[in-house]
Amino acid sequence: MIRRKSTMEDIPQMQEIFIIARQFMVATGNPNQWTANYPSVEQLTNDITSGDSFVCIENDKMVATFLLRGGDDPTYEVIYDGAWQNDNPYATIHRIASNGEVKGIFCKAMEFALQHYSTIRIDTHRDNKAMQHAIRKAGFKYCGIIHCWNGDERLAFQYN
Repeated sequence: MIRRKSTMEDIPQMQEIFIIARQFMVATGNPNQWTANYPSVEQLTNDITSGDSFVCIENDKMVATFLLRGGDDPTYEVIYDGAWQNDNPYATIHRIASNGEVKGIFCKAMEFALQHYSTIRIDTHRDNKAMQHAIRKAGFKYCGIIHCWNGDERLAFQYN
C-alpha cells in the first residue's frame, strides 16, 4: 500500500470516500459524528495546504484518507474525567476514512504515523464502536473526554 500526501486533485475522490464512511457510520449506529458535508471542501483544502492530509493507494486506486498533524491540538488542551498519559510531543490522527475495500486501514495509518512520531493522540464519538475497537486494538489507552471546536464531546485516547 502506498501512503502519500494528498493533492488538490484528490479532493473529489476523498469526498467519495467520506460519503462511504458516513454511510458506514450510520449503518453501525453512529449517525451523529459527521454531518452530511463533513469535512467541507474548505477543510480538505486547508488540510492539504498544511501538508497534513494523506491518502492510501492500493492497486492504483485511492482506498482511504487520513489527517496526521504534529504539534499541539487545541481541542486537547482540556481533558475531563481523566488525564493524558504524559505531556510528550505528539501527533494527532483525524478524519480517517476508508471506502471499505481494504481492511486494516487504521493499522496502516498507525504504521505510517509511528514512522514519524512516538506519541499519537486520537478521539472519536461515543457511538463509534468500530473506531473505538480499532483504536484499542492498536494499543491506545483511553484517557478521558475532550470537546471538539464545535463543542461536541469525544472520547480521547493516547498511544505511547
